[in-house]
Amino acid sequence: MAGPASGACRLRLTAALAILAFALCLFPSQSLAGDATDQIRGAIDRTLGILKNPALAAKGKKEERRKLLRKEIEPVFNFEEMAKRSLGPNWRDRTPEERAQFVALFRELLENSYLGKIESYQGEVIRYGKETVDGPYAQVKTLVVTTKGQEFPMNYRMLADGGRYRIYDVVIEGISLVGNYRSQFNSILKKSSFREMMDKLRATIKKQ
Repeated sequence: MAGPASGACRLRLTAALAILAFALCLFPSQSLAGDATDQIRGAIDRTLGILKNPALAAKGKKEERRKLLRKEIEPVFNFEEMAKRSLGPNWRDRTPEERAQFVALFRELLENSYLGKIESYQGEVIRYGKETVDGPYAQVKTLVVTTKGQEFPMNYRMLADGGRYRIYDVVIEGISLVGNYRSQFNSILKKSSFREMMDKLRATIKKQ
């Protein structure tokens, strides 16, 4: 199974940036008191602290560092919501057991992808823009500036869940990460069964 931006150079570029910023913008479980932008800003410091910790930079510490990063991911992302939206209309046709299996595989796919890219951070700067809140939904607009001065707009879509905001999608240059996955899953399910698609997911995870 291809990545979320297969088929075009531009999409590959934006997907790579999505992976970088998605992985970097980890924020701790916090009360909804205080805006989402502050949560994200504080999260970047936490994540960079792990990446820059010299005690975790040694070759033999790679798994320990990734364990710490994975621990941060768990409360941050609403994996079930992301999986549900990525499967789109096909979600309602699945049994509770099939849904649980898909969420577990989708989560593993994302975690493996992002953990493998976090360590490629090379000093990119994130500038914060407008934040909007609409009921339980919040969106934070940011601008990623590379070391070469290139700028890429990136929006974080979040949903209030149990007293905190959790990310359910990231939009890069107008391209939705969840939307890209949904297009892929829909395309596969037009030609294959749900079981066959799950086998493809497992094969991709194994390669990761």
